[in-house]
Amino acid sequence: MHPNPPSAARDAAPATEPRSDWQTLKRLMPYFWEYRVRMAIALAFLIGAKVASVSVPLLLKRLVDALNITTTDPRALLVVPLGLLLAYAGLRLAMTLFTELREIVFARATFGASKRVALETFEHLNALSLRFHLERQTGGLTRDIERGTRAVQTLVSYSLYTIIPTLVELTFVLVLLGHKFNLGYVWITLAALLLYGTFTISITEWRTKYRKAVNELDSKANTKAIDALINFETVKYFNNEQFESARYETGLEAFRAAQMKSQATLSMLNTGQQLIIAGSLVALLWRATGGVISHSMTLGDFVMVNALLIQLYVPLNFLGVLYREVKQGLTDLERMFALLEKDREIADAPDATVLHVAGGAVRFEHVSFAYDAARPILHDVSFEIPAGKTVAVVGPSGAGKSTLARLLYRFYDVTGGAITIDGQDLRQLTQNSLRKAIGIVPQDTVLFNDTVAYNIAYGRPGASQAEVEGAARAAHIHDFIAATPKGYETMVGERGLKLSGGEKQRVAIARTLLKNPPLMIFDEATSALDSANERAIQGELAQAAQGRTTLVIAHRLSTVVNAAQILVMAEGRVVERGTHPELLALDGRYAHMWRLQQTHGDTAAATDAPDSPTLGDSAFEPALN
Repeated sequence: MHPNPPSAARDAAPATEPRSDWQTLKRLMPYFWEYRVRMAIALAFLIGAKVASVSVPLLLKRLVDALNITTTDPRALLVVPLGLLLAYAGLRLAMTLFTELREIVFARATFGASKRVALETFEHLNALSLRFHLERQTGGLTRDIERGTRAVQTLVSYSLYTIIPTLVELTFVLVLLGHKFNLGYVWITLAALLLYGTFTISITEWRTKYRKAVNELDSKANTKAIDALINFETVKYFNNEQFESARYETGLEAFRAAQMKSQATLSMLNTGQQLIIAGSLVALLWRATGGVISHSMTLGDFVMVNALLIQLYVPLNFLGVLYREVKQGLTDLERMFALLEKDREIADAPDATVLHVAGGAVRFEHVSFAYDAARPILHDVSFEIPAGKTVAVVGPSGAGKSTLARLLYRFYDVTGGAITIDGQDLRQLTQNSLRKAIGIVPQDTVLFNDTVAYNIAYGRPGASQAEVEGAARAAHIHDFIAATPKGYETMVGERGLKLSGGEKQRVAIARTLLKNPPLMIFDEATSALDSANERAIQGELAQAAQGRTTLVIAHRLSTVVNAAQILVMAEGRVVERGTHPELLALDGRYAHMWRLQQTHGDTAAATDAPDSPTLGDSAFEPALN
């Protein structure tokens, strides 16, 4: 035995402390490593593009100087400038060609890594415990995933396509200025770049808090909007459309105020950058003007210096934006990596084995459980569901009945005792094999916003249309589906809200019948049905339970009178157990509940209606072949 006490906060917080930007980049690199050949080719194209880019001002210098030809030969006047113009156009074309080839080559790496990160995050979130999904905020979570996926492309776009090319070009320009002229140009350029970079990074770091506030308020506003849209029925029941609009407007107003602060600081950053660039350009061009006047430089040299500096400073104009977006991309990526690294509260053991169902006998052995250590739910619960038999659990709300189903599915691990299937401890089994062997018809049926056929086939993806229709017939919903204009292609709406409660429950029953597992759980499976339909469905559920180990959680006692054993729970304990006649003879809690339901007409005459089968061990033909 190795109980794994759940912690209420385990899945609610990131698994790791906030990481540095370099750690985030290091975490991202494995996703690109498989594309290392493409990265090398893209880098070669990048260098080619920058060589062509720096060569353009050099050729422009020669072109300007060539216009000062002193010969009167018209052929020289025509051929020299024309040749240089064609070479100039060729370099421009080469620069564009290399740039586009770089993007084409590396596109697969960019989109492939983005896809892989998003898919891994999605798979990991699906694998997290039920506790995480009960505590999550869907709107904020989807924004985190969206931003994180986009951050991969942002980082590649700004680093490989802008920052690295600018650094390469800067190196070429500094070498060229120092070689052709003197180090004065180099020192002025470096001083300007150092001042520019220091100013940009300092202001951008200061602005980060405003940017983070914008994102947080955006997520909060989005969470409120999605929450209201998902629960639109409740909004309409209580006539609270205006209230929800006011909540959303409050969030949007806070978001707008944060945006205004962010924009004001951005304008200050841009103005300061332009002042530094303008000052350095004036200093360099003044020095070049002096060189032309003293005849130590040609007019072409002056044009070349001007073109080089403009060409260099154009991407630097966006350095603040680049730095901010890269920092924001790293922040967004770190948030998604934090999701990816959240601890799985319920994880397969390293030596987990596949469940082998021989008969399907289920045993709860002195099981205790608490969602929170301060609030125990189950206390020393022990019972057995013999292979192929049906055991029912009844009791008041909050007694812990549905918790038994969650533990059997291993959505949580017990805090004491053990649950076994054919002697195999659930904690030693793979979750996939365990859940594959269990089918459930829940009390609260939630459907996908897709077709009826899709929702039924979800019980066994890949099932044929005939099998889907067979399950629908067994659940007594085929005629209803066939009568709709689109039949099985009818959309059920968000969470199945286009269907009534009874229709949704029939779809859930059909879905479980299609899965055809050896173990079944019926958690108030007919609670949304009227008495007439409940009788029909009870017959099908009884057929489905035939030969299967079945746990029935029920409120209406008439539905479980034929169970092999009935457990009565109260305050997390089994207070009575026995067959229906034995419990009536005991004249305890069960007998009191039975008399109370008879008084209110809820028993549906189950005991004296031979055509009204109940969930038990009577012989029925299989619901599905």
